[in-house]
Amino acid sequence: MKYISTRGDAPVLAFDDVLLSGLASDGGLYVPEEWPRFSAADIASFGGLPYPELALRVIRPFIGGTLDDGALAGIIDGAYANFDTPEIAPLKEIGKGEWLLELFHGPTLAFKDLAMQFLGPVFDHVLKARGEWVTIVGATSGDTGSAAIEACRDRAAIEIFILHPRGRISDVQRRQMTTVPSANVHNIAIEGTFDDCQDLVKAMFNDKPFRRRWRLGAVNSINWVRIMAQVVYYFWAAVRVGAPKTPVSFAVPTGNFGNVFAGYGARQMGLDVDQLVVGSNRNDILTRFFETGTMSRGEVHPTLSPSMDIQVSSNFERLLFDLEGRDGGRVAEVMAGFGESGQLAIDDKALEAAQTVFYGARFDDEETKETIEAVYQESGELVDPHTAVGIAAARAQRRDSTVSMVALATAHPAKFPEAVKDATGVAPALPERLADLSERQERCEVLANNLKTVQDYVAANAGQGARS
Repeated sequence: MKYISTRGDAPVLAFDDVLLSGLASDGGLYVPEEWPRFSAADIASFGGLPYPELALRVIRPFIGGTLDDGALAGIIDGAYANFDTPEIAPLKEIGKGEWLLELFHGPTLAFKDLAMQFLGPVFDHVLKARGEWVTIVGATSGDTGSAAIEACRDRAAIEIFILHPRGRISDVQRRQMTTVPSANVHNIAIEGTFDDCQDLVKAMFNDKPFRRRWRLGAVNSINWVRIMAQVVYYFWAAVRVGAPKTPVSFAVPTGNFGNVFAGYGARQMGLDVDQLVVGSNRNDILTRFFETGTMSRGEVHPTLSPSMDIQVSSNFERLLFDLEGRDGGRVAEVMAGFGESGQLAIDDKALEAAQTVFYGARFDDEETKETIEAVYQESGELVDPHTAVGIAAARAQRRDSTVSMVALATAHPAKFPEAVKDATGVAPALPERLADLSERQERCEVLANNLKTVQDYVAANAGQGARS
């Protein structure tokens, strides 16, 4: 298995190099040169497998022999050993042919754990084999940061710096990051938006001398391995609702586009996916794109679903690459224009191709709370605001009631207790292991939205690099 950049001007890499590089050297994102394909018989055979074994089957073709099966299986088994249910991702029916895929049973109560708990030990395995170290820099709009920190904490070969927008994530999300005492963990609150944080991370990667000196690596979903691990749960859910005998649709609350792109990846690998419904909050850049074929960057509005308060969806470039006929030069041109003007457009043929599977719907905070309340009244399930946006999108855009619709529950409701209680009158409780979260001491540095300021902080605190 080889990987190519969406911008066509970076070296073709094997899996382990893609893992460690994150962003391609030309500023693009890595994607498989060719998608692995599963037959209907292959997918049918997934039906009775436990989650770790299914993960091994789905992930193995992407590895390309970089890790042997024994090492890969050991990493996968360890990755999912500390989830609070043996199912890893339980599936619950909440309506007629309407399902909720719970992706919040990992250590940090969010869907990011499904990929991060795999990514951390894979980093560790490859770095130890090479005798190397890495400085992880990442941006979070809420959940990526805590999942990344939990996966990378106390690993000798990894130093991790996570940027989040100050005051724009929930208290629980912040504390899950800032109360981790590990010496290799560094939290940075940026005076700005998530897009500002993401721009700073990209700028550090694009500063090639800085990137080489501090051996930067990525855990954001710009890192291909995140997407690869997320593909697994689409197959997991699909075979439980009838695949490959029947098609299946998915609804995904989406900000950075990585989660729903994993669903697109499963479709490219042979899964019969009828619809991929993108749920947006007031920050609806993706919904507008799938309606018009035009992407226009606007102001970021704070909402009840802060992980989706984004105007630049970094993973969208991976889909754009396919929509533009896998023409890296064309993607580089389009993305350069988007960076300058905040706008991009695709032609009618490409839009028609996108609209064969992608649908979008937007919901404001009041509609989000109405959905939280409705789901609770109908099924007794408490859902967080992000999940509510996904469910609302599923209900708004479902085009065939005979096709099962799976809405992805991306975070535990207790991560957003105020919104859930306001909508239902019920205050969701954190699991016992996090019951004292509000009492733990925080560690966090507040920095200006300035590249040099952030780079200086990383350079001063990157212990692994300082000892090189």
